[in-house]
Amino acid sequence: MHEPRIIVALDFPDSKSALRLAHQLDPQLCRLKVGKELFTATGPQLIEQLMTRGFDVFLDLKFHDIPNTVAKACRVAADLGVWMVNVHALGGRKMLQAAREAITHGTTKLIAVTLLTSMDQDDLADIGLTGQPAQIVDRLARLAYECELDGVVCSALEAAHLRQQLGERFCLVTPGIRPHDNNADDQRRVTTPKQAIRNGADYLVIGRPITQADNPLLACQQLNSEISGL
Repeated sequence: MHEPRIIVALDFPDSKSALRLAHQLDPQLCRLKVGKELFTATGPQLIEQLMTRGFDVFLDLKFHDIPNTVAKACRVAADLGVWMVNVHALGGRKMLQAAREAITHGTTKLIAVTLLTSMDQDDLADIGLTGQPAQIVDRLARLAYECELDGVVCSALEAAHLRQQLGERFCLVTPGIRPHDNNADDQRRVTTPKQAIRNGADYLVIGRPITQADNPLLACQQLNSEISGL
């Protein structure tokens, strides 16, 4: 793959901070992720500004609602021109199928969140989900595959199994990426960039190791060097 494999998470509360970081980065080296906080604060205008600067945008809003509502939200996201959008696989088969029907194949990538990387076995017990995290991820990823989504968000720790089970064309997007010398923060199921790629990940969502670096562009360049050729 010669396209950017790093997706920088713009975890900021306002457009000024997000645009300041974007100005320091290179769209040839990374894509950008806009999540709930930033999108709620800025709306579609920021998406347009980032795309004008040449960046592909992953709109990370994790749509999870009744099928018709999710389908309409996905259609609007695709009309914005974003590169990728996601939904929650826990929304079920009908919701996933409605989302798929709303976005034309080959345009905006549609992926599903399996299990949040902040969740561990105790969290699953609290909400009544039985089985190990890897088993639940496998079940939800297979559901997304059956509904013809383009891929899933998963921990890099589950990527190797999913790659083997679901094939090379199914897209695996992995958050919880930390270089060796970084703190895991609030993520539980984490791994390094190199290991994530070796496990089968297509794209790596990376936040603080880049956004809080003294030189974000240099940090991005170093991470790209680490995974180049893998």
